[in-house]
Amino acid sequence: MNPVIEGQLQHKSIRKFTDQAISKEIISTLVEVAQHTATSNYAQSYSIMSITDVEKKKRIAEIGGQPYIAESGHLFILLSDQSRNATIVEEAGESSEVFTSFDKFFIGATDAILAAQNIVIAAESLGLGTVLLGSILNQVDQLSELLDLPKFVVPVLGIALGYPNQEPQMKPRLPEKLIHFENSYPRWENVSQQLEEYDGTVTSYYSARDSNKRIETFAQMITQWSQLTHPGRLKMLENIQKQGFAKF
Repeated sequence: MNPVIEGQLQHKSIRKFTDQAISKEIISTLVEVAQHTATSNYAQSYSIMSITDVEKKKRIAEIGGQPYIAESGHLFILLSDQSRNATIVEEAGESSEVFTSFDKFFIGATDAILAAQNIVIAAESLGLGTVLLGSILNQVDQLSELLDLPKFVVPVLGIALGYPNQEPQMKPRLPEKLIHFENSYPRWENVSQQLEEYDGTVTSYYSARDSNKRIETFAQMITQWSQLTHPGRLKMLENIQKQGFAKF
């Protein structure tokens, strides 16, 4: 099998890391890889922040509710960033009002998320473990203040990485028929029935894995997940607006 594809098919989130330091050369390489990701209109509407300050890492771990963030070998925060482009436009004597649109935020967020995935693929090819951190969005306002983010910059995703100190089992994925469609979107009926075999696989996975064992189907997990929303997430649009986007 193609080694790149084989690596992608073996992806696992790593949440325990050794104390081995990641070289500056590797970090620079990962950033360079990110920079070669496809970007909307070549505007490069994103930025990458490395968090090397120990206290800031601890605070981000508190915001995310995940202690392992502070214990990772390196922490990236990916930013939807139109501040740089807005400044270019203003210095050209034009109005930057267009950057207040949700479209411009979404373009930056898409750029940042695509770059994050390229970082993950590259890091894993170098023997590093990674975990993507949507949890940084729990308190966008607090994180924006902690990172001193200006107008038109919003954090969208984090990546904790380091040399793995665990070997978790592979999480089973949905059957292809439930996630890959041709030409039109299906109208769901009897989804639970279609999930029976997969639910059994998920139950076996959770009951057999090395840590946090439990008896749970995919359907039960989704039902429980749908009822749990961090209070800070309910203010996400408000916090995006505080950073200058989605004003109209």
